[in-house]
Amino acid sequence: MWFKNLREDIKAAKRNDPAARNWFEIWLTYSGVHALSWHRVAYFFHKIKLKLIARIISQTARFFTGIEIHPAAKIEGGVFIDHGSGVVIGETAEVHKGTVIYQGVTLGGTGKERGKRHPTIMENVTLSAGAKVLGGFTVGKGAKIGAGAVVLKEVPPYATVVGVPGRIVRIRTPETEDATHSGIIAVTALNAELKAEELEAREEEAKEKARIAEEERSKKK
Repeated sequence: MWFKNLREDIKAAKRNDPAARNWFEIWLTYSGVHALSWHRVAYFFHKIKLKLIARIISQTARFFTGIEIHPAAKIEGGVFIDHGSGVVIGETAEVHKGTVIYQGVTLGGTGKERGKRHPTIMENVTLSAGAKVLGGFTVGKGAKIGAGAVVLKEVPPYATVVGVPGRIVRIRTPETEDATHSGIIAVTALNAELKAEELEAREEEAKEKARIAEEERSKKK
């Protein structure tokens, strides 16, 4: 199970980071992958009631990676922590596969609750740099949390949240998501075609100017 999750984490890093060149480099150098691997060992010891050992492992991981994950947090394989410095994930937090977490993100509590006091992050959520998600609520599948946003209440699936406190500025659907993606591809292709035509026209214009200049020089001679 540990190796399966590691493979999923490396796949997630390769999929989400354009700078990632190969699996070996990710395994050796990505602090987010290291932190998740340490966490799964700590989670195992926490689950069998060896909580002191679990805490020692989690604090060691924090020292080396700059990422603090409580041993009791539930994190699926296929999560990507990019850069990772300053990321904090609390005790009752749950993070599902496909989630992307950038530096400075906090999945914490408000200090007032008992029991489930940290958020549940569903599949394919993006948590931008510096986002704070505080409380025992759910962030729905495919949601996007903007940089520096402070989220204090439940987020529906495919919503985009920005600001302090966080407010929903857009709700997408899987259908519009696909349509938007297709539209972006189509527009990009059209722009590339127009640019090629523009360059070709400029080349023809430059050639024509050069021909006219050559003719004028010939007449002067």
